[in-house]
Amino acid sequence: MVTKNVLMAILQNILNVIDEGIHVIDKNGFTILYNKAMGELEGMQAEDVVGQKFLSVFPDLNHQTSTLLQVLTSEKPILDQSQTYMNRQKKKIMTINSTIPLYVNNEKIGAVEIAKNITRIKELSDEIMRLQQTITQPVYHGKHHIRSYSFEDLKGQSPTFQKAIKLAKRAAKSSSSVLIYGETGTGKELFVQGIHYASRRSSNPFIAQNCAAFPESLLESLLFGTSKGSFTGAVDRPGIFEQANGGTILLDEINSMGLQLQAKLLRVLQEGYVRRVGGLKDIPVDVRIIATTNEDPQFILQHGKIRKDLYYRLNVVNIMIPPLRDRKEDIEGLTNYFIAKYNSQLKLSVTGMDTECLDAFMNYSWPGNVRELENAIEGAMNLSIGESLLMRDSFPEYIFREAEKNFAQTQNDLHVSLDEFVDLNQVVDRVESAYIKNAMLQTSGNISQAAQRLGIKRQTLQHKLKKYSLEQ
Repeated sequence: MVTKNVLMAILQNILNVIDEGIHVIDKNGFTILYNKAMGELEGMQAEDVVGQKFLSVFPDLNHQTSTLLQVLTSEKPILDQSQTYMNRQKKKIMTINSTIPLYVNNEKIGAVEIAKNITRIKELSDEIMRLQQTITQPVYHGKHHIRSYSFEDLKGQSPTFQKAIKLAKRAAKSSSSVLIYGETGTGKELFVQGIHYASRRSSNPFIAQNCAAFPESLLESLLFGTSKGSFTGAVDRPGIFEQANGGTILLDEINSMGLQLQAKLLRVLQEGYVRRVGGLKDIPVDVRIIATTNEDPQFILQHGKIRKDLYYRLNVVNIMIPPLRDRKEDIEGLTNYFIAKYNSQLKLSVTGMDTECLDAFMNYSWPGNVRELENAIEGAMNLSIGESLLMRDSFPEYIFREAEKNFAQTQNDLHVSLDEFVDLNQVVDRVESAYIKNAMLQTSGNISQAAQRLGIKRQTLQHKLKKYSLEQ
């Protein structure tokens, strides 16, 4: 039979191989478990902590500042709590802690704390905050803003792309919230900056924040700021909303923001003021929000990635940027634009690319969209020093392999034998079925996206999927 000491040894070995710090104290405040990750975090050895009174080992903490002691007293869990303190080497560290009381047979026996080291992340966020504070005041060079994009930077003549630009220009005339949907690389931030710099807010700050870049607790501090004393080491610092007062905030990848933080964002949008983390004062702000998502808005709504009330608050103006594969008539023009751009930057004189490359570009799916196209052109031009044309050997071979496969598939799907069909309706059905099948493949079976690309209603597509037995 396994003894208690053996079980404790097994447990200690298991805890020593995980990344999170684990610290367990009994009901009297003595440490009974302390793993390797926690020791590395705090600059301690397990033998210096286990069996010792908690406050004798950590004299800088007390019953008010230690989450372990708070939970031991209150018997209520504290989840995702940030904590900043000095370790034994007098190095300031910051953690995100989840601390819960422990019970056996309904009797309290102690508390456990699980800590994740975010010191480096906090340092990076502070640096970003400092840089944002530096750049939030408009910078002028003569009469023009430095490093900004306008609608003139949006290149493309396809009807769907021009429709998106038209909607964006209309949106620039108001201060309503905007939700922009586009796959990665379609140019969402260019649209957002175009709206900002064509609006009456153009002389005020524009700040972009990627919602997927930081944990929720740090993102909250970045957005709303912090108040001195809100947690150990906290200082009075304005958040992005205060910094962007009078201007525009881009919330990129809004679908990555946690639902709890979404609720706080909704309150700011509804009431027009922010409250710093740990603060008591309501600070009025006048900020326009433009949010972007790289997932279909209906998809993130149906799958609970965005609160319904926030979605409808943001989706006052909705703009869908088409992927490059759905605006292939723009590929040649964009290619020539990027060639001219890198001719200037690299001091080259490339006049274009051969027809084999252009044909491949037209049949390639461009999953990275315009950004991938630009990177392909830049890479090819770096390999074509002294050449007047961009040739196949200057581009990644996978572009040509996929293009050839797609072309062959399209030809096969659209092949029509005059002997095979009795009337024109059968020919039309076969062609329509092939296009629908291709659209469903490109959107991984997403009916809403496929319907948008085909230019038909979702209900119509569902009917046709049933008609052609293409339902998944």
